[in-house]
Amino acid sequence: MHKVMALDVGTKRIGIALSDYLQVIAIPHAYIMRQPENKALEEIYKIAKENNVEKIVVGIPKNMDDSIGFQAKDCIEFSQKISGFDIILEDERLTSEEAESRLRERKADFRKNKGLVDMESACIILEQYLRR
Repeated sequence: MHKVMALDVGTKRIGIALSDYLQVIAIPHAYIMRQPENKALEEIYKIAKENNVEKIVVGIPKNMDDSIGFQAKDCIEFSQKISGFDIILEDERLTSEEAESRLRERKADFRKNKGLVDMESACIILEQYLRR
C-alpha cells in the first residue's frame, strides 16, 4: 500500500499533508519554504520517499468563475517539475478560509505561524481527493 501526499503550493511556503496507508485519513505533515525551489523539490522527494508516496495531489486555486489565474498557473507549473509520481490537480478554492476556521476552532494561533494554515489547507485538499 502507498500513501498519498497533498501540496498547498504558495509563493512563500508549501503545505504538505499525507494520507494513511488505507488512504482514508488526511494528516497535516509539514510545511517547507518555496524558495530556493530546487531545495523545496528535494524536500518533497525526501518526504515522499520516506512515506512510500505514490500519488501527489497539488491544489490549484481556481477563480470563482472556474478560470485559471496567475496563482493557479504558478501551481500547475510547479507541479510539472515533480516527476516519478502520479500528479493529480485538485481544485482548492476557499481552502485557506476553511483552514483558518478549523484552526480557530482548535484555538491554534496561526497568525504567528502561517505554516499551520498551509498544512491545514494541504490536509483539506487531500480530504477532498480522498472523498472522491
